[in-house]
Amino acid sequence: MDSPSRIDSGDRRDDEADEGQRGFFGLIGSRIGKQRGDTAANLHTHEALLLLQNYEESGQGWFWSTDAKGRLTYITDSVARLMGRTAGALLGTVFTDLFLPVDSHGERQRTLPFLLTKQSKFDKLPLRSAFEGDDRWWAISGRPQFDGGGKFTGYRGSGADVTAQRRSAEDASRLALYDSLTGLANRFAISKKLDTTLAAFAQQQRSCAIMLLDLDRFKQVNDTLGHPAGDALLKQVAERLLKIVGDKEMVSRLGGDEFQIILPDIEDRGKLGDMAADIIASLSQPYSVEGSRCIIGASVGVAIAPFDGLSSDDLVRNADLALYAAKGNGRGRFAFYSSDLHTAAEDRRALEDDLRDALVRGEMALVYQPVVHSKSNMVSGVEALIRWAHPERGVISPSVFIPIAEEAGLIWALGEWVLRTACEDAANWPGDMRVAVNVSPIQFANADLPKVVAKALGATGLAPGRLELEITESVFLGDTAETARMFKALKALGVRLALDDFGTGYSSLAYLQSAPFDKIKIDQSFVRDATIPGSRNGAIIAAIVALAEALEMETTAEGIESLDQLELIRKLNVSHVQGYVYSRAVPQAELLDHAEGTWTIKPAGPARQRNDRFSLFRKVGAIHDNHRYAVVIRNLSATGAFIEGLLDVPVGTRFVIDFGEGQLVTAIVRRSMRHQQGVEFEQTMVSDGNGGLCTRHRVSPYLIAAATQSTAALALPSFTTTSDWKAA
Repeated sequence: MDSPSRIDSGDRRDDEADEGQRGFFGLIGSRIGKQRGDTAANLHTHEALLLLQNYEESGQGWFWSTDAKGRLTYITDSVARLMGRTAGALLGTVFTDLFLPVDSHGERQRTLPFLLTKQSKFDKLPLRSAFEGDDRWWAISGRPQFDGGGKFTGYRGSGADVTAQRRSAEDASRLALYDSLTGLANRFAISKKLDTTLAAFAQQQRSCAIMLLDLDRFKQVNDTLGHPAGDALLKQVAERLLKIVGDKEMVSRLGGDEFQIILPDIEDRGKLGDMAADIIASLSQPYSVEGSRCIIGASVGVAIAPFDGLSSDDLVRNADLALYAAKGNGRGRFAFYSSDLHTAAEDRRALEDDLRDALVRGEMALVYQPVVHSKSNMVSGVEALIRWAHPERGVISPSVFIPIAEEAGLIWALGEWVLRTACEDAANWPGDMRVAVNVSPIQFANADLPKVVAKALGATGLAPGRLELEITESVFLGDTAETARMFKALKALGVRLALDDFGTGYSSLAYLQSAPFDKIKIDQSFVRDATIPGSRNGAIIAAIVALAEALEMETTAEGIESLDQLELIRKLNVSHVQGYVYSRAVPQAELLDHAEGTWTIKPAGPARQRNDRFSLFRKVGAIHDNHRYAVVIRNLSATGAFIEGLLDVPVGTRFVIDFGEGQLVTAIVRRSMRHQQGVEFEQTMVSDGNGGLCTRHRVSPYLIAAATQSTAALALPSFTTTSDWKAA
């Protein structure tokens, strides 16, 4: 009979060979196999079995064993119950069936079946339970067993529950890759995503667009309602973005109020523009945050690989430049990147410097656009519009310099000058015609605005009822008591208030109940398509008019240019009209000729609404029969253009206009007058988001690099052969 010391010595050798991984199960197995009825050994074995049982019941670990075919011969009963079974029911089960395949969870290691087949030892292999409803992770260790003849007999091993550690690691990984506030990918994650996407797409010659978003007026929410409200608002913004984009992995929050979206395999600028417009419209709808109603906006910059850059750094930089352009052109817009934005950014900085001294140098002037009664054609008032006569650049549109003034902190001084000058001019009109002056949200937020208005009225002697302040819906950002107090203070002066740009996305009936408006101005973008068959805009305008009449308010339709638009507006009972169908804005000297007595304007203009035409002077290329001619575009619309530079081109001639940067459009000559041609595009152009037009698609740089000088190599349509014609 072996002595206890001999047994212990042998056990120590076995334990050392197994590096402690067999635990009590291996220890007891060894002892049971060696003991020969020795009482001391039996007592020792019994004590070890009790310790084994106690360890298993503690939940700190468990044991398992298999036969040579990998079928369970032992498993701790408490663990079997956690798996929804009993130990008895699991005996004979293939051990690997207890766990999900490692590869299905992205583990970069050898799989359990591989290790068992190779009869290899393994330590703390992370595996997930395969049983439904059991979302546990186990760290499994095992050692192969052999009999005295070296024949493989199976495995013995142990396991431990590592679910908590696993989830903690996943949480840490999630924090490293995802924004903790919104749950969206963070800057680091989206940057990696963009890098890998662009690298793969470059090899496959595929396109990928990105959008950079910046929230407009978000800072005001933080300042007025506090950072907790700002955080709650950002969560709602993220939800709205996901609803439009769909793929959570492609939307990220870069930090603050900046977001980025990756859009693989999209280069159609029509689709991208529609999505950008949808995003802006969605994010501009009112929010409810901690019992307060908030209104913000958004601006979007778009860049597309490979056209606007091949690397992530180039693409993001160019999208950011497009975003800057969108914000600079009035916010609430989108813009596509183009190479001339670099020049535009420099021009913008130069304009800001010049704008600081423009008032002092007397470069600012006011012009006045008549507001006409729709039924009688009589002028009831005018809107004051500012113009900047730059000494080198000529007249600059307010749509260009007003956003610069707002960002540079110049809008208050500029607005005060406009108000004083408009009152001064109107005081000299012999009649009682009203003058309307725009008030920016920045001016409205300044508590000194009523004092400035009172000072202008007092200094000029203008009757308060002849001054109308036009206020946009964005002043209702926080719907705070300060807004109500401002309205009360302005109305106490006796001036009129008009709600400007109604119908642009912020529209709500709630503030019409409390804000003391005298007029609603229906935005021109809202009424422009009202005459198109199938449009619902007419019905909506009718509803706005009915609401205004019930509230004893006037209505003005802006931007009316065609006679069919005017006819519809009259039928819908809109009380006043403003637009080119009656008159452009005129200077003070011309206005004085009409101000005395009644002023009636006969409407004039195109019979029907037509696509917007842009007057410009732009050099482009015209390609025909592998020849390229330099021409100038004088007028451009979505469906065609008016060009100069070619002589006697036959009607029906088909050629390609090259706008640059891969923008090619096939055009057909519909009218020809010596050196001037009117052409129709085969595919309509789309909005560039900033009041201009661009082609829906571009020729990929991949294709251009591989192409020959032949236009056929660019996969362009073939041209109709015509008689000879030459450049002018």
